[in-house]
Amino acid sequence: MSIEIRLHQSLGEIPAADWDACARAPAAGRAPDPFTTHRFLFALEESGSVGRGTGWAPHYLCAYRDGTLIAALPLYVKSHSQGEYVFDYAWADAWVRAGGAYYPKLQVAVPFTPVPGPRLLTLPEHEADGRVALLQGLVKVCTDNQFSSAHVTFCTESEAQIGQEIGLLHRIGEQFHWVNHAYDDFGAFLGALSSRKRKNIRRERRVAQGFGGEIIALSGSEITVEHMNAFWHFYQDTGARKWGRPYLTRAFFDIAREKLADDMLLVLARRDRQYIAGALNFIGSDALFGRWWGAIEHHSCLHFELCYYQAIDYAIAHGLARVEAGAQGEHKIARGYLPVTTHSLHWISDRGFREAVGEFVAAEARAVGEDIDILTQMGPFRAGNRPEGD
Repeated sequence: MSIEIRLHQSLGEIPAADWDACARAPAAGRAPDPFTTHRFLFALEESGSVGRGTGWAPHYLCAYRDGTLIAALPLYVKSHSQGEYVFDYAWADAWVRAGGAYYPKLQVAVPFTPVPGPRLLTLPEHEADGRVALLQGLVKVCTDNQFSSAHVTFCTESEAQIGQEIGLLHRIGEQFHWVNHAYDDFGAFLGALSSRKRKNIRRERRVAQGFGGEIIALSGSEITVEHMNAFWHFYQDTGARKWGRPYLTRAFFDIAREKLADDMLLVLARRDRQYIAGALNFIGSDALFGRWWGAIEHHSCLHFELCYYQAIDYAIAHGLARVEAGAQGEHKIARGYLPVTTHSLHWISDRGFREAVGEFVAAEARAVGEDIDILTQMGPFRAGNRPEGD
């Protein structure tokens, strides 16, 4: 039977159970990727973090067969390139210098969230035809509405291969992930490192934990309004310094505490009964995802402790396979996080420009591959004990 493509302007138009079935999110228990669940994406929309005035206009592209939702993707009409972490500013500049208008463009992504994972969400029995239908539908929406381009960022490698087969450009990047090789505890992880790196991490943890207070890790109902209020201040400070203004609204954190608390791990540093720093992580069925960090006081090594070492502690204790600590940051290598390849897909409407971008991403892929090889060799693990990335 034929597949019908529809665009929805609000996730509220799509039953949560239908969307989550495509996202492979179980009704009970943890989702592999909490960021593509209905509850996370709708929290962005309900809170005003995306929508009017943000440059992220939601348009969820869905594929139906005989009235049943079989595939879906989170799609946004973008008027800028902020909050994406796969940078196309040079492409936009070149487009404008050639006399065109790069914006608006189409973006398939989880806003403000550089976490690799499925972007072409399908029911298991419709994976092959559903993925192709979504990508073909995306290209048709792009060309029919004369958008300059369409981008699928932080998708899976298999999704990238399918997109490449039907004519989209495949771009690769790199991140740094920590992989759990069945460590019994943090000490066992340290035992796999070179002596110098092992001593350095022990020193950093000792310095960080000597800031004069205590570190607590909270999840689910343990996270109170007071904790979220504190973290909002940390997030505002980081957002103002990095982006000029925070991407997420205050309302997002209220909704997150109400609807996403079981998906979250909040690590806070408290001194003299005042919270001074924190890191907010999300929990998947097999991974811990580091997302946001902030502080109102500076203490040496506290960032490393809250964002990296506490995350490793949690992953080992809960049997998670890896920790994904967000975009960029070669400083993570010394802390046991090794480089891995990330993937994205790009459709450029203008053929000549598409060919030029294609040459660029091919050259970039070679450079990224060489960089990953070099950085992996620079990792902190002892000779003969160097694990592969995930």
